[in-house]
Amino acid sequence: MTIRYGLIGSGMMGQEHIRNLTLLEGCEVTAVSDPDAGMRQLSVDSSGGTAKAFGDYKEMLGSGLVDALLIAAPNDTHHEILLDVLQTPHPILVEKPLCTTSAHCADVLAKAEGRAAPVWVAMEYRYMPPVQRLLKELSNGTVGSPRMMAIREHRFPFLEKVGDWNRFNARTGGTLVEKCCHFWDLMRLTLQSDPVRVYASAGVDVNHLDEAYDGRTPDILDNAFVTVEFANGARGMLDLCMFAEGSYWQETIAVTGERARVEAKVPGPARFTHDGKERHSEVEISFRATKEVVREEVEVDEKVLQAGDHHGSTYFQHERFRDLVQSGQGKPEVSLEDGLWSVRVGEAAEESARSGQAVTL
Repeated sequence: MTIRYGLIGSGMMGQEHIRNLTLLEGCEVTAVSDPDAGMRQLSVDSSGGTAKAFGDYKEMLGSGLVDALLIAAPNDTHHEILLDVLQTPHPILVEKPLCTTSAHCADVLAKAEGRAAPVWVAMEYRYMPPVQRLLKELSNGTVGSPRMMAIREHRFPFLEKVGDWNRFNARTGGTLVEKCCHFWDLMRLTLQSDPVRVYASAGVDVNHLDEAYDGRTPDILDNAFVTVEFANGARGMLDLCMFAEGSYWQETIAVTGERARVEAKVPGPARFTHDGKERHSEVEISFRATKEVVREEVEVDEKVLQAGDHHGSTYFQHERFRDLVQSGQGKPEVSLEDGLWSVRVGEAAEESARSGQAVTL
């Protein structure tokens, strides 16, 4: 069974989805909708020249050309689009964040109540091979009970996108929603508990300060420290810097329990490294009792790495979504509720950064 995909939004992330879908058996991009004519044409070309382009996604919905929908439009459009497409019988993969506000996320959950076809939120960081390896170690009991989780992302600034929509909190939800929803999702998944309290210290210190759009200066945060407390007593911490391009590891994700510490180390995309070459990721396990340290390189097919900026995770996420749709059974691995929680924590972090006060969920 070949799944015919219809894309709603075909900008930078939409192009990454198209490249990965063309690598996967049983997947074909047959329709693309985008208000920008240039992106529509680029999408047709990158999908092999056979996809039909639409200026309005509503026209695509009635075309009969698609079996599944992929939403990769700007964040602030997700709410309206989802309320429309949830009325269709199609499986849906929606890019993160689910919406820019938790209130809009709640609207979507209510609209999706009782829906037969699955809706999967694209939290692709779960599917980075080193993160999957870390999760396997936790499942095997290597660390014992996870008590602390520390995530560091030191990376390049937000990239230029069509219409510069990603420069403003009003359209993105804010950096701690737009970018960091991945990390709140990983914390909640890993620590197996819901967040109860959030404290953030953050600033706009380096990036985009010399930019102006219709007289407005970008207001998105470019660095932050955030701590999150969970109902089971575990704690998570994020160290984010968006002006650290060239860092050897773009992400490091460490989980520590009473037995051991496991850390996943992820390089950034090759196009942002000094030599332009892909690198493998690593997993490091430090055992408390024996003081032994085990390091393992995690290899990923270079074609998969080159298909996107997320260390192969988009490909492996699509693989799982495809299998779910083809089987017609089971539930999405990343639910609408997961999407709501990741936005709730991001909202709380943005509020805490502005107020200087911890926020209770």
